[in-house]
Amino acid sequence: MKFHWFHLMPWPYLPDDFPQKHRSVWVDPDYSLYDPIKGNTVYNDYLDELEFADTVGFDGVCVNEHHSNAYGLMPSPNIMAATLTRRTKNASIVVMGNSIALYNPPLRVAEEFAMLDVMSGGRLVAGFPVGTSMDTNFTYGVPGAQLRERYYEAHDMIMQAWKDKGVSHFNGKFNQIRYMNPWPRPLQQPHPPIWIPGGGSIETWEWCADMAYLYSYLSFSGYMRAKTIMDGFWQRMEDKQKEPNPYQAGFFQVICVANSYDEAKRLYGKHIEYFYQRCLHVFPGFADAPGYRTNRTVKAGMKSMMDLAAARSTMSFDFDSLAKAGYIIAGNPDVGRADRHADHRPEHRAVDVRPTDGFDAAGRRVLQHQAFPGEGRAEAAEQVQRVRRPLGAEADGCGGPGNPQPAGFRSRRPGAGGLARSSGGRRRRKLRPESGAEARGLLPRSS
Repeated sequence: MKFHWFHLMPWPYLPDDFPQKHRSVWVDPDYSLYDPIKGNTVYNDYLDELEFADTVGFDGVCVNEHHSNAYGLMPSPNIMAATLTRRTKNASIVVMGNSIALYNPPLRVAEEFAMLDVMSGGRLVAGFPVGTSMDTNFTYGVPGAQLRERYYEAHDMIMQAWKDKGVSHFNGKFNQIRYMNPWPRPLQQPHPPIWIPGGGSIETWEWCADMAYLYSYLSFSGYMRAKTIMDGFWQRMEDKQKEPNPYQAGFFQVICVANSYDEAKRLYGKHIEYFYQRCLHVFPGFADAPGYRTNRTVKAGMKSMMDLAAARSTMSFDFDSLAKAGYIIAGNPDVGRADRHADHRPEHRAVDVRPTDGFDAAGRRVLQHQAFPGEGRAEAAEQVQRVRRPLGAEADGCGGPGNPQPAGFRSRRPGAGGLARSSGGRRRRKLRPESGAEARGLLPRSS
């Protein structure tokens, strides 16, 4: 089983009365709630946490794209991924991903993903989400009825740009390019692994089955809800007579690790509640624009983000309720082990699980320093290995180790953890450069 650290990068300073006084965390939140001075620290803290995940043994670190919201402060995940190529060593760089239907032209995605793959030494996993209704229909103004058509065309352009080694042209309905010749193209050949994040759309299931891409179910409703969705995906795989490769599926799960459930509640309770009660406070009218879901998906009862909006009327989203409903898994490291969840893992048949970091400021410090019992990073790494006990044979392809690299390739990249070589050969701590805000006296200087 593979574990990836999925960072949402939410704004951690929403007020206690946010759900009562504000309509939505997405599309139209009041910008007066944001402070760019605090934002400077927030971004650096978030990057520190992703680097920490690499040092303790997570298989990958994940970033994603969202717009006009306090739920996730990454309108450009590629910028975050670029910094991680230099500051991580072993983890895959999973961009979950670029909302390719929003790019004009999508060739930009092909170019930037290729740069990331080369910079990281072939560690990129390329995510191609359709995108949420909030991002695509309301913030970027793409009509719901056009979204999937634009998405498929964008995908075809990117694949052509990566696979054709000469100068080619592209003549689509929405994009036309006479001279398509991106420099560079990806290091992994013929292209990086492709992951498709989804919320339960039938068309996305079929698309992943046909293209042999990894289907990644992203929901905050936990593994109980995931069983229904993953059953649907595997049924589509069976209907299409596709091999049930467990590396073709993954799902998102909030995991709170401590010495016991009670300790997990004490450490994470208010931070989990912050996320579920404030960061997921989405106005239902933004969650499902006309045309966003296809008729087939509507008839099948797949609701995606609408689930959480509907649940607000019947569920309090306190820590105990979330754990009971399976939204979160909390307790000692053994509760997260693959072999302790035989009740759902074989049914999901997925060997990629993404714990999240969506906590507020205090919760992030708890997560990084207290989530793993013991002292120091060696003990933290040991706990991660306990959680990610392998199940099944390794497999190349969608979610395996990645695609082949050129013969004789050896990556040149710096070590992780912010260490650099001094002139005397000893390893020294690299200091973070003074930011512009610090230089102007707006932030205290780093010690």
